[in-house]
Amino acid sequence: MKKLTTIGRILFALPFGIFGLNHLLMIDFYIGMLSTFIPGSSFTIILTGLALIAASISIIIKKYIKLSCILLAILLFIFIMTIHVPNLFNDKESIMALVALLKDTALMGGALMIAGIYQKEENEAGI
Repeated sequence: MKKLTTIGRILFALPFGIFGLNHLLMIDFYIGMLSTFIPGSSFTIILTGLALIAASISIIIKKYIKLSCILLAILLFIFIMTIHVPNLFNDKESIMALVALLKDTALMGGALMIAGIYQKEENEAGI
């Protein structure tokens, strides 16, 4: 069972590393997705990319995993509220916004589950 958990944890983390790299390599694409009220568009995208890469590495190597997963869940919640919910009201993008909203909601749930699993392991290990 431990092998399944390890495989699942790594499979969960890898896409976030790729999403982070995409944020660094495709800044112009992501600028078009930002709402007008989000300041520092290029800086925000680069910072988000670095945060995604850091979370991915942290989850894979099991260092600060609880903190990383909680911060990742918060970041995903911010994506939902600032990008996906506003796009729900755009007729051209409403279906894709709903799909992205549901995807990020599921990923947020996964991050919180991993944080909970590793909180339990820390408590059992007396850390």
